[in-house]
Amino acid sequence: MSFANLKKQSSLGSLTSKLVKEVEKMNNTSSGGDDRLWKPEMDKTGNGYAVIRFLPAPNEEELPWAKMYSHAFQGPGGWYIENSLTTNGGKDPVSEHNRELWNSGLDSDKDTVRKQKRKLSYYANIYVVQDKANPQNEGRVFLYKFGKKIFDKIMEAMQPEYEDETAINPFDFWQGANFKLKLKKVAGYWNYDSSEFAASSPLLDDDDALEALWKKEYSLTALTAADQFKSYEQLESRLKMVLGAKPAARRYDEETANEDNDRGSYAPDFSSRRPDSTPAKIGSNDFNAPDITPTKSADSDEDDALSYFQKLAEE
Repeated sequence: MSFANLKKQSSLGSLTSKLVKEVEKMNNTSSGGDDRLWKPEMDKTGNGYAVIRFLPAPNEEELPWAKMYSHAFQGPGGWYIENSLTTNGGKDPVSEHNRELWNSGLDSDKDTVRKQKRKLSYYANIYVVQDKANPQNEGRVFLYKFGKKIFDKIMEAMQPEYEDETAINPFDFWQGANFKLKLKKVAGYWNYDSSEFAASSPLLDDDDALEALWKKEYSLTALTAADQFKSYEQLESRLKMVLGAKPAARRYDEETANEDNDRGSYAPDFSSRRPDSTPAKIGSNDFNAPDITPTKSADSDEDDALSYFQKLAEE
C-alpha cells in the first residue's frame, strides 16, 4: 500500500472498518485451537444441546475411536500437561514416579499419586447434525474429544443392560443412531448424564453422500502416532522441572475440553503467574494436549486409579 492510498483510506474511514472486522474475526476464533476439533457450548442459562453422529472407522483403520492417556497436574515448578507414553504401552516417567510414591507407604504420597494419576480421553470422527450455538458446523465432519462418561454411553448402546433393549452400533452409517448431547452444570462442573442416543436410523438416505462424508474423516491412528509424544528423556526433564522449586515457563493447554471422566473441566488461576510465563499457543504437535482436571473426592474413576497403582505396587 502506498502512502497516498493510506491517506485516502484514512479520509474514507475504510481502514477503521477493516480493523474492526479483523478484531471480530480474532474474537470468533479460538486462540491456539484446532479447527478439526468440535466442542459443545453452553448457553447463558448454563445448558447446552447438540445432536451429533459418531462415524465409522476411517478408511484402512480398524477402530472408530482413538484412546489417549495423559497427565495434567500442578507442582511447585508449574503445570505438567503431557501425553503419557503408556498410551502405546511404553514406560512413562510420571507412572514410574507415582509407583515409587505409592510404594513408600505414606498416605500423603498416595494422595499425591491420586492427583497425578493418568487421565483417559477418546477421539472419534463425528458428523454434526444440529448445533444451534454454531450452526455453521452443521453438516460437517469433525474430530470430537470426549471422556469416560460418553464412552460408557456408547458401550451401553452396543451392550444394553436389559433384554427389551436392542443393541446398536453407534458408529454405523445405516443402523446407528444420532447422539443427543445434553450438557448442564452440576455443582459447578459440566455434566453429560442426560445425554442419550435417539432411535436407530440411517444418517443420510444417499449412499454416495455417505461415502463422501466417510472420505472426509480424519485419521485416528495418527493421533497416537509416535510423533504425538515427547521422548522419555524430554518428559523426565519436564517432570523434574515441575516437581522442583523453579517456576516452569510457558506450557499450558489453553484449549481444555469440558468433560473429564464424569467430573467436568477446570481452569487454573494464573493471576499470580510471572509476567514472562504467558501460556504458549498449542501447535500442531500438541493436538492431543490433555485437559487440566480437578481433584475431587473418591469416585469410580478414583477406584480404577487406585487399583491401577495398587497393581503397580505389587509387581
